[in-house]
Amino acid sequence: MRHEPRIIAAAPAHGRHFGMDWLRIAAFAVLIVYHAAMVFAPWDWLVKAPRTYPALIPPMAFVTPWRLALLFAVSGYASRILLDRSAGIAAFLRSRAHRLLVPLAFGMVTLVPLEMWVRVRLNGYSGTLPHFWMQDYWRWGELMGVGFPSWEHLWFVAYLAAYTGVLAGIVATGRRADRIVALLSPSLRLLWLPLVPLIGIKLALLFVVPEQQGLLTDWAGHAEYFPLLVFGFVLAGHRALWASVHRVAPEARVFALAAGLIVVSVEWNFPAEAMPPHGVMAIDRAARIVMAWSMTLALFAFADRHLDRDHRWRGTLARAVFPAYLLHHTALVVAAWWFLPLGLHPLIAFLAILAASIGICVLGYLAGSRIGWLGTLIGLPPIKQLSGARASR
Repeated sequence: MRHEPRIIAAAPAHGRHFGMDWLRIAAFAVLIVYHAAMVFAPWDWLVKAPRTYPALIPPMAFVTPWRLALLFAVSGYASRILLDRSAGIAAFLRSRAHRLLVPLAFGMVTLVPLEMWVRVRLNGYSGTLPHFWMQDYWRWGELMGVGFPSWEHLWFVAYLAAYTGVLAGIVATGRRADRIVALLSPSLRLLWLPLVPLIGIKLALLFVVPEQQGLLTDWAGHAEYFPLLVFGFVLAGHRALWASVHRVAPEARVFALAAGLIVVSVEWNFPAEAMPPHGVMAIDRAARIVMAWSMTLALFAFADRHLDRDHRWRGTLARAVFPAYLLHHTALVVAAWWFLPLGLHPLIAFLAILAASIGICVLGYLAGSRIGWLGTLIGLPPIKQLSGARASR
């Protein structure tokens, strides 16, 4: 028998929201271009070009605060829809473990070692990849200036799996979100009220705990990403909250632009690893939170109004996003390591790195679509999960 979750009182407003699919697709497209540009940007990254370009700071700094926040919010929305389709919380957790933990384990065994090998090779390591995998990858500590173990880009998958478990625990307690929705719905509260605790916690942690990835260390990241995931989850079950999203969208765009200008200004005046004064850093972190939240609201409103429509490529692209996320980062690192020594023009090198990475993602998707066990390892969902009928509005 189907057990309905009790955290949400209202029925889901949509069956499948095509706009959320398009947001995921667009967010990944931005992400892969962003990571390719990191090779040439002034900030530190895994593989760096011999020359970096400050002109990349404004566009990349404008994207940085909200690109991952948006993915967590969209993931929360999808989690609610998947929970509704599951035969209870236990079935939901089994499904999410299958979709997240299996690819995470696969990536940690096969994809991350290749990235880590390239990193230590750049620092002078002479061993082959098989030797590195068997002898040095499974260490705990430092090798050639590189810390082990490392999630690399798979930290997002690890966070999402952990957040899903916490969210399922909240649902299991029978807690409801009706009061929160009622509190946020009037006037412009949805825009400004969540910013109070988000900014407060961010600044309270800023000079107390280090800003570093890790399930047990990234408290500043958790304080931002988990609430956004919960927001997406609640939004998927409350039609009334969508009205509030549309109501605040114009002001959210203004907030996002103003906050983005602050972030760009700080990054421009304190480029690369330069440390701004504490006051400037606090303003920068607050602006990042404002931009993450307001851009999420603005983009959700845009997707709901303009993108909630199907296309013959939508299903394929939506299905390919997660496998491409797993593969793209490793492909970028290896491609950059391969192409940079050739002395190509920077634009040609950028395009070659990007094209090679996209090519690997396409090949991985095609192979996973045809080989069942490989598709499971790289996180491909069953086709039937992408073809559910949508409920009418």
